Amino acid sequence: MIFITAKFQVRPESAEKWPEISRAFTEATRAEPGCLWFDWSRSLDDPDEYVLVEAFADGAAGAAHVGSQHFADAQRDLPPHLAATPKIINTTIDGSDWSELGEMAVEG
Repeated sequence: MIFITAKFQVRPESAEKWPEISRAFTEATRAEPGCLWFDWSRSLDDPDEYVLVEAFADGAAGAAHVGSQHFADAQRDLPPHLAATPKIINTTIDGSDWSELGEMAVEG
């Protein structure tokens, strides 16, 4: 799978509204057949930073995502709300889902 983590530094005036600002992009991406997950979290240390964790089934699914109309729309619509260019880690790994963290196994 293609596994991506990206950090978005959002302008302070857009931070509270970011879930709504990014909603159309998020929903359209989640509806893609090759999207495994597309999940936003807000930093506990910086209220203006959102972290996106996303995964796609394979390179073809990732390419379809980047080539989609909603990706083009996001390239146009999201940057005005950003304070800096997002930072990204993009890698290919074996698997198609999350693994359990055995060191913190919950019994029961």
